[in-house]
Amino acid sequence: MMIFIVGIVLVACKSDEAANNTDNGSSKVNETGMPIVDEDLELKIFANKPAQNEDNDWNDILIWNHYRDQTNINVKWNLINPDALQEKRNLALGGGDLPDAFFLAQIPNTDLLRYGAQGTLLPLNDLIEKYAPNLTKLMENDPSIRSAITFPDGNIYSMPSLIEEDFLSLRLSARPWINEDWLKELNMDIPETTGDFYEYLKAVKELDPAGGGKTIPYGGTTIVELIQWLAGSFGVMNHGPSNANIDLDPSDNSSIRYYATTDEYKQLLEYIHQLYKEGLIDQSIFTIEWGQFLANASENLYGSMIFYDPIELFGEEIGSQFNSLAALEGPEGHKSYNKLSSSVWDPANLVLTNKNPNPAATVRWMDYFYSDEGAQLYYMGVENETFEVKDGKAVYMDHILNPEGDMTFEQAIAKQLTWLGSINGIIKADFFQGGESAPQSMAAAEKIEPFVPEEIWPRFTFTEEENKVLQSVGQDVTKYVEEMRDKFITGDADFSEWDNYVETVKKNGLEDVVKVYQDAYDRYKENQ
Repeated sequence: MMIFIVGIVLVACKSDEAANNTDNGSSKVNETGMPIVDEDLELKIFANKPAQNEDNDWNDILIWNHYRDQTNINVKWNLINPDALQEKRNLALGGGDLPDAFFLAQIPNTDLLRYGAQGTLLPLNDLIEKYAPNLTKLMENDPSIRSAITFPDGNIYSMPSLIEEDFLSLRLSARPWINEDWLKELNMDIPETTGDFYEYLKAVKELDPAGGGKTIPYGGTTIVELIQWLAGSFGVMNHGPSNANIDLDPSDNSSIRYYATTDEYKQLLEYIHQLYKEGLIDQSIFTIEWGQFLANASENLYGSMIFYDPIELFGEEIGSQFNSLAALEGPEGHKSYNKLSSSVWDPANLVLTNKNPNPAATVRWMDYFYSDEGAQLYYMGVENETFEVKDGKAVYMDHILNPEGDMTFEQAIAKQLTWLGSINGIIKADFFQGGESAPQSMAAAEKIEPFVPEEIWPRFTFTEEENKVLQSVGQDVTKYVEEMRDKFITGDADFSEWDNYVETVKKNGLEDVVKVYQDAYDRYKENQ
């Protein structure tokens, strides 16, 4: 017991020492304007290099060369293949060769808290307040950002990757589509209710427009996409999907609810089971690979789907047949679209270590990417080299939009920019020209917007003891709930077993899980 208490005191002292470090390189940084430092500064940064950037070198590429010249900060990138990311990150954090900072390294909240408390990672509260005006402004406008990155000890250990709150199309990710050509052939309107959707799927199966019994009324890459889309039709997942099976109790807005044991969730699974039982859902949806899904789509087999922009992915001929769906009204009158991410994409975009020679300059280096100018630089590049301004809007130059030979758009981007496969700083619709900003996707988002909840929760943060509960009891509960969810849908478990399912969830430790999330939610609200 004595050893445990001493350990806490030592960790607390170390954390306080780091938090109260008054130098932080502040004497060697310009608080505003460029360059960030007058004398050249070298930073060693450990970075996840997404597969889309496989053939480029961040140590010699337009985007980072330009920013080096602008800031006087020369980053020496240690670029890590995604397959080796977890192993090499853990080695570095666990006593290996620490970098000055981690970038896009997908450090989980458990590690941010653990290594932050140990003093390996720097608390950034004061640095952000003084040297990150762009991030501070975003947190003032959207308090959920601050809550998402503030840990139970009161410290902020990372600067986040953000999606512009109004860039709904990107926050939606995959969204529902319906084959409008087939609707017209059936003389049916776009479904407005879950009942309408069922009738459409049934009619598509009977019509079999693909011929030979190959028509798939509803298809997707995972059953979870369908569950999350329909959740708002049955009154569950009312604050988004970031905290699995947790939402706000409709009868008490101070309490969270574990909705996977509610009657509303049962009703949702019963509806999806009916679709599956009648062959209205692709019977391979639990095992299908992306390649097979795309092959099916290229043969025009789907009557509806949840996926990304059809024209961008399937081509004009097939993709233009699809129109978007919004929220469906459920049997009890619920009608909301809850399947979208928080504006906090990843809490750990940039994380500073105790080896960093100038934390103040490093925070300023990152903060630029939360501004319009920084977002434009990261996602569009350099004016007259990668983009030009037409009618007041930045657009890629022709050598990127129409590359020579067999080079694709993505390959042309990767020769000069590094944003593919990642979100750095804040991503804004004005400076993003991926599939989510295509006309069909933007129109879908506009249709969905009226049904989006006012608040979508980010992933909550937890204490070390709470993490232990979630990693033991919590994982047992989640595993059982997901197994039974799939069994109820396929019919491997009958709904007559529902009460026994609920009792088993409780016996597995539901009360402990709910307490952890309730305490985390209370802190989340306090930090806003």
